[in-house]
Amino acid sequence: MNKLKSSVVGCWLLVIIIIIAAFLRLYNITEVPPGLYPDEAMNGNNALEALSTGNFKIFYPENNGREGLFINIQAIFLKFLMPISGENPEPWMLRLPSALFGILTVIGVYFLAKELFDENHKFKTLNPEQIQNSNIQNPTQFRISNLEFGISRSQKIALISSFLLATSFWHINFSRIGFRAIMAPFFLTWSLYFLILSFQTTKFIQKTTSEKSEILNSKFKIQNSKFTFFALLGGIFYGLGFYSYIAYRATPILILIILVLYWFKVKHETPNNSDIALESTGQADAAQNTELTRKKFLLSTFCFLISTIIIAAPLGLYFLKNPQDFFGRTSEISIFNSPTPLKDLGLNILKTAGMFNVVGDQNWRHNYAGRPELFWPVGILFLIGVFLAVKSLIQNSKIKNQNDNVKFKNENVSSQTNTRILHFDFYILILWLIIAALPVVVSNEGIPHALRSILLIPPVFILAGFGGVWLIEKITSNLKLTTYNLKYKMLLVAGFWLLVMLVVEAYTTYFILWAKNPNTLDAFSSDYVWIAKGLNELPKELPKYVVVEAKGVDVRGIPMPAQTVMFLTNTFSPEKQKEKNIYYVLPNQTDKIPQNSYVVYLK
Repeated sequence: MNKLKSSVVGCWLLVIIIIIAAFLRLYNITEVPPGLYPDEAMNGNNALEALSTGNFKIFYPENNGREGLFINIQAIFLKFLMPISGENPEPWMLRLPSALFGILTVIGVYFLAKELFDENHKFKTLNPEQIQNSNIQNPTQFRISNLEFGISRSQKIALISSFLLATSFWHINFSRIGFRAIMAPFFLTWSLYFLILSFQTTKFIQKTTSEKSEILNSKFKIQNSKFTFFALLGGIFYGLGFYSYIAYRATPILILIILVLYWFKVKHETPNNSDIALESTGQADAAQNTELTRKKFLLSTFCFLISTIIIAAPLGLYFLKNPQDFFGRTSEISIFNSPTPLKDLGLNILKTAGMFNVVGDQNWRHNYAGRPELFWPVGILFLIGVFLAVKSLIQNSKIKNQNDNVKFKNENVSSQTNTRILHFDFYILILWLIIAALPVVVSNEGIPHALRSILLIPPVFILAGFGGVWLIEKITSNLKLTTYNLKYKMLLVAGFWLLVMLVVEAYTTYFILWAKNPNTLDAFSSDYVWIAKGLNELPKELPKYVVVEAKGVDVRGIPMPAQTVMFLTNTFSPEKQKEKNIYYVLPNQTDKIPQNSYVVYLK
């Protein structure tokens, strides 16, 4: 009954977080962000063209090239949403998919964090003393002093991580813009969740002594049918991620390291390390089960990799045939094109590290210009999380070295096993931070760059969530109050107001301070939207000419800024331009404009 109650409490808290995330990503999406940036409009025009021609591409080469998945998803949304507005495309129709991906990422961070820090997988111990004197609390026990609420430590980390992400301006902003990059953290988060879940289901999960025989007789068989499904699902998500954003291409390094680390962990788990095996089946069965676990791990890895390859293959084949599209603008903005690459690399690392708590992205389209990417309380929790993670990894390394000097005596084997798997969560998160930062620091454009850093979002908020739980535990263990009840009430009130403050801050910063700022209007080319609305109100029989004076990447003979007007008037193709009597010319072509035509200048 207690376990059921704790599960219900956790589910309700997650539902509340999802509601908050959905509100901050969907509220007034028809009006905010204001305007429509040409890059968003370019996606929309490709989507409209795909709908009219039926040619849904793997890769759209215009505008320096974009993977096609997000654009094709936008096309589906346009097909079903345009009838609502009388077949007129609107900016919010391009942004709704981003909002949904953002909400699903919040959910994914919850499940990933919970799996990473799951007590059943021995991820809790932080130092040698805790290994010897474990203080793991019963997750079904209500403890006022530690604010347990019947929720396990891993679930608390997951809830705080997902809540901090739900109220993050950084993530809210990109969840409301029609950029494909929002899919990158979504796919990587869910792929890692299913990959790690598949690994955990390849082995026994420790239970109480009374449950161990039941595990051997039934649970193992059930898990045997699950791990390949999880691995295949993880591979599908991971493969789809390659269709999201160019920075995602650095993530195979992360996956490779995770596979290697986990293989070494599985490889060094000897029969003596399995308490269940020793107590239930004897040494022979233990050896057999350990060998089976290793084989299942290899099969799980194979399933993950083969599904990834199958899903990503079409894009890979496209790049083989069109290698110029693989790099896009990467070579143009690389530090290696700079006369001082090492100096630039050092500065980029400092700026990127400082964007969380010091100075953030200066682009009003990406951020409240200059504001740190993390609200200051969250920034502090992130620093705590990073410090604890690095400290624990260093301690773990020392413990491992000490254990390596022991001749594998029986009394030390269990401790060795704990230290080997103890900080797998921290390894993943720290490696994720480093690898996701690589595409950012090797570029020389707009550093710090919140958009290019989007893959950093999940590990940043999971580490902040871990820091939050550690801080709560630290406070509850050190405060000297008269009664536990008083301590509980004070912490509950303080915690409640902190959570409310985060929600209010997110709403105020985004919907009031940022959305209504004139710089934001300019960043999203709101003046182009007004031009498009004016053209739509003019009689169809009146010839209308848009003189494009604004500079930008050439798209079929016309600079990029015209894409906003083209999308909102649905005049991207020559056929649509003729149908609606709207045409686009360059400044040197104004002599071709017929008399009595309506002329507007795009500057």
